[in-house]
Amino acid sequence: MKSLDEKLANIHRDPSGSKDFILADAKDADMATGLAATGVDHVTGKRRSLANYRDQIRQVIRQGLVDIVLTSASTNDQLCIRERLFDGTAITPAARANDTTDIHLPAGGTYGAEPSRPFRSATLEQIQSGKVNPTPAERRLGADLGLYSITPNNKLEFDYPTVLAYKDFRIEAERVGFRHFLEVFDPNACGDHCPADLGRFINDLIVRTLAGVPQAGRPVFLKIVYHGPRAMEELATYDPHLVPGILGGASGTTYDAFKQLAEAKKYGARAALYGRKINNSEHQLTFITFLRMLADGKITPEEAVKAYHGELQKLGIKPIRTLANDMQLTTQEMSYAGGGATKPSAVTVPAMPKVVATVVGTRASSPAVAGGDAASAKPIATAAAATAGGDTPAPRKIDTAIVGEIPRKADGSPDFAKMTPAQKVAVSRQRIASEIARDRSR
Repeated sequence: MKSLDEKLANIHRDPSGSKDFILADAKDADMATGLAATGVDHVTGKRRSLANYRDQIRQVIRQGLVDIVLTSASTNDQLCIRERLFDGTAITPAARANDTTDIHLPAGGTYGAEPSRPFRSATLEQIQSGKVNPTPAERRLGADLGLYSITPNNKLEFDYPTVLAYKDFRIEAERVGFRHFLEVFDPNACGDHCPADLGRFINDLIVRTLAGVPQAGRPVFLKIVYHGPRAMEELATYDPHLVPGILGGASGTTYDAFKQLAEAKKYGARAALYGRKINNSEHQLTFITFLRMLADGKITPEEAVKAYHGELQKLGIKPIRTLANDMQLTTQEMSYAGGGATKPSAVTVPAMPKVVATVVGTRASSPAVAGGDAASAKPIATAAAATAGGDTPAPRKIDTAIVGEIPRKADGSPDFAKMTPAQKVAVSRQRIASEIARDRSR
């Protein structure tokens, strides 16, 4: 049995008692950012080729610590159908089943600044078999699980065709025996229609969208932005069988990633799907090792960051940031909770498992933006300049005529606790645009 199926069964059997947590590596960035998708090798400073990018995926599959590896339809065709890499493993292959207009992000493109419109490159039969008209046997060769994403903007003229397209997808998926998980992004171009309470808006939209869907057509779990404890707890309490999961978003610090997973799990999340946070780490397999330990409750975020730096030192890999800088919270997802940056405390690092032999190969990835969480890499009109060494980007001025002046702390960093939802979205997109621009400049 695949670990995903086993964990889902445990969660549905005992929603309050099950400790199972689903971890996914999202390597579908080629469905969004083009050449920038593969990232930059941390050691050489050069952009990876598609072959290098896929070699990283092969290593993750051999490591066997994640429950899902999400790829594009083309990578699914190569690794799952042709190479049969998932055979005999506990990992479930998944493919991006749609690619809305707001994740079409070519260099110089402007599609991501316009309200999202539905679009699908691959048919479900192509994901399942690599062909348009497969035989029943061929249909079992590829992935039977896909990511379907929607981006609501609180505007009927755009959201109506979005939910209609999702309805058509669900009907087709049920007919061909294809499962999906539903990704709901925050609005990408809501203008003066941005909801005052973004977390509640997304929760209500999910619940309302699925209220008319019988069990056979429902998603097996959700992938959403983490809007803090209240929003996550509301959704998980309403119906634990929705199986809420979080997306990673911008790369940020190592502590951003580790703390986000631990906090989201604490308040009801049962899954985490990380793309850029994994792909932009110094050493992907070591990073995943600690994500798995956090997901299983074997280590704290603070311990994990320190132990991760210790493993990098053993591998002879120079970290992107100093330990002190890497122990800071810099991304908006955690600040939604109102806590701001957390100072590291003294910890005792537990005995670490050995990093698996497949650590060798393409050794590291870059601080620049690269992979996964494809549609979360939506640009905004202005980009931010990044400071040297991978620390928090120094943003250029946001259009205050639209969102107002951004509240800031005494040190000049954004004060998320005092921001409106529209300001949080603008700063988040500015950070992401900065990472994309930094990678493309290499």
